[in-house]
Amino acid sequence: MKIALLSYSTKPRGGVVHTLALAEALAALGEDVTVWTLGRGGDGGFFRPVDARVQLRIVPFPDGPGGEPVGERILRSIGVLRAAFDPAPYDVVHAQDCISANAVDGRCVRTVHHVDHFTTPELAACHERAVVEPYAHICVSRSVADELAVGWGLKPAVIPNGVAYDRFATTDPAARESWRARLGRYVLTVGGIEPRKGSLDLLEAYALLRSAHPGLRLVIAGGETLFDYRDYRARWEQRAAELGIRPVVLGQVAEEELPSLVAAAGAFAFPSVKEGFGLAAMEALAASVPLVVRELPVLREVFGSAARFAATPQDLAAELGSALTTDDPFRRAAGHALAARHTWAEAARRHLDFYGTLPAG
Repeated sequence: MKIALLSYSTKPRGGVVHTLALAEALAALGEDVTVWTLGRGGDGGFFRPVDARVQLRIVPFPDGPGGEPVGERILRSIGVLRAAFDPAPYDVVHAQDCISANAVDGRCVRTVHHVDHFTTPELAACHERAVVEPYAHICVSRSVADELAVGWGLKPAVIPNGVAYDRFATTDPAARESWRARLGRYVLTVGGIEPRKGSLDLLEAYALLRSAHPGLRLVIAGGETLFDYRDYRARWEQRAAELGIRPVVLGQVAEEELPSLVAAAGAFAFPSVKEGFGLAAMEALAASVPLVVRELPVLREVFGSAARFAATPQDLAAELGSALTTDDPFRRAAGHALAARHTWAEAARRHLDFYGTLPAG
């Protein structure tokens, strides 16, 4: 089977991580897989090496004019990918985001990782078309599938993410100690500073937590995104100054260094207000790091007894404090077992089963 997996970026965002891991697992099963994406900022490759069995088509996406609005950048992204991609050679065209689904005018399978609510008109229209127009849908959790059922009358298949369990479960002790020597004791979050990640709530929680743990640091990794969150980031920085705290913002961390950064953390905070699965949080469980997540139905579904849950900044501070000071072998064992069950090989087999149900042509 010839399969095209379409994404919008080469950077380590959740959907891109998903795309590459799925492509590699499908190729390992003997399928002919090509990943198409946009190379932003001069990128000619992905953020990590990709299995040679996967073909890569990275379409150059030149920088736009200074101050290019988000809406115009979205429309330009769609147009550039549409002009480059020819669906004719493929048995399955599978888009992982609204940009790539729009680039093929909805003639695709679409994985809806989570449902967004945009205010930028071009983004809102892009999101709506990318839900309505594809002829088949996959979601990574039952909660998101239920949102599509209620909001659009769709019946998506549910195929959870895999996780690179071994990468996070077997990190180098020296690499972990190197992070601890550099950062001290820390709470980690991965995903950057943006509204969906609950970054302002995490600031408030950290300010409360620091009073009981004066040497503790808040470390934030990741964050490359297509969207413009400058105003939110400015509010976040202003609030940090008001609270008298200085989180450590690492930005994008090299792929080979990320597992040890995660494993060296005292706790992992995942206060997102909108998620479809929570891959970064699942990686923390693989690394035996105590996990505190937002009280959301989807995160209850995915993490169950393996995580602690918090609805407010006050709850988040309290649960992080407990995670830092209380050894919980039951949650740790549950987290290991949960992460180990979510393999990309199983996700790939389920995708192939699903592709087999699609109408020919």
